[in-house]
Amino acid sequence: MSDFATGRRVATVALVVADYHEAIRWYVDRAGFTLTSDVDLGGGKRWVTVEPAGGGARLLLAKADGAKQTASIGNQTGGRVAFFLETDDFARDHAAMLARGVEFREAPRHEPYGTVAVFADLYGNLWDLIQPKS
Repeated sequence: MSDFATGRRVATVALVVADYHEAIRWYVDRAGFTLTSDVDLGGGKRWVTVEPAGGGARLLLAKADGAKQTASIGNQTGGRVAFFLETDDFARDHAAMLARGVEFREAPRHEPYGTVAVFADLYGNLWDLIQPKS
């Protein structure tokens, strides 16, 4: 039995980026995300979030501050797939992303859990585009 409410969920995940503008352009123009907020916090910092057009957890595009954060850009998970973008139509979204210049690191493959292909964002972070089996 849990003491926690059932209404909790992961809503936002921080992604360290080099530049707000280039990250927004890539996620909106290439990956098909929607810009959900862009608030100036002063001192060169902003609260910038994007989310998949169909909804889901938001990404907070957090501009690196200092050498340690800058060094983690593109490698926040040590080279493992960091994010999983689920779709209800793999072929449609894979084709659209290819047409927009998204770099897929492999051909689509069929796994027991669904159809999947790994792609890289503008900094090299790895993502799965995945259509889960129903």
